[in-house]
Amino acid sequence: MKSFIGHHEVATDTDYLELALGTPLELWLGEEGESDQERAARLDAARDIIADDPELIDRATQIAAEAIETHVPTLFHNVSRLPRPARSTSRTAPKAVAA
Repeated sequence: MKSFIGHHEVATDTDYLELALGTPLELWLGEEGESDQERAARLDAARDIIADDPELIDRATQIAAEAIETHVPTLFHNVSRLPRPARSTSRTAPKAVAA
């Protein structure tokens, strides 16, 4: 079964995100290997988009919150607690370090 948003076919999760935000994800996340100049230009474009659409931040936050809520079980399925470090039994004050 195919999914569409408006006239756009949605094939991947990335498609859903890009259509919801109205921008490509690379604009916000960057691309591997981009130069400092490319990064600066990308961030300038992002600032312009936010200035033109201040509600975009709220939409992006809502999308991120929904994605986290939906995927929490799979995000943290292999997380285990780290052992706590042993407590020091010494009651003496730590020595001052000379500067």
